[in-house]
Amino acid sequence: MNNKKIAIITARGGSKRIPKKNIKEFCGMPIIAYSIKTAIDCGIFDEVMVSTDSEEIAEISKKYGAIVPFMRSQDTSGDFATTEDVILEVIDKYKKMGKEFEQVCCIYPTAPFVTVDILREASKIMDEKNPAVVIPVVQFSYPPQRCFIIDNSGYAKFKYPEYVNTRSQDLEKQYHDVGQFYIYNVQKLVESNGEIVDDFMPIIISEMQAQDIDNEEDWKLAELKYKYIYNL
Repeated sequence: MNNKKIAIITARGGSKRIPKKNIKEFCGMPIIAYSIKTAIDCGIFDEVMVSTDSEEIAEISKKYGAIVPFMRSQDTSGDFATTEDVILEVIDKYKKMGKEFEQVCCIYPTAPFVTVDILREASKIMDEKNPAVVIPVVQFSYPPQRCFIIDNSGYAKFKYPEYVNTRSQDLEKQYHDVGQFYIYNVQKLVESNGEIVDDFMPIIISEMQAQDIDNEEDWKLAELKYKYIYNL
């Protein structure tokens, strides 16, 4: 059975810095519920599934509309498993079930700022340009070319002294991965065994739509930002 697009929300249970991070309440709902709801509401995926090793996460995910057709293996539940390892496992398990997909959208469970419009736009880029992967990016808020490093004596110095007298507006714009979602061409992902190093297409988002959530301070900032955006 051939389907076109699947959303995979990757949510293992072993969070250390923020206990039960993937199901912790965020502005009134478990944070994973935002990723599930957005994936369902955008209406472009044949299936919205959660890959997890936690029965608790699985039950909460199903409550909010995702499916959990199988549990994640021990091999892809450890600290050193990559996102691509998880996705390739899911693709392989679905193939054994008789289902194959052309595109896979991996959405992180802690991505409440992802919107329906962003997912639709990213999917459109994949449909029209057919890269290996579409990645949401945000411009660095301060030019990396003007950064400092600290030497062994404790002194700060320019990493790139050639840019000391260059105006910020004249420096090349640089971007970084937002860490929210990725849309992959399944064939290219499988052929590269998950090691994609080029053929990226970006979707540029604003700083207001981006927030790392790696520790408790990040979490509080994310909630403040979310409440501001949605007037909560």
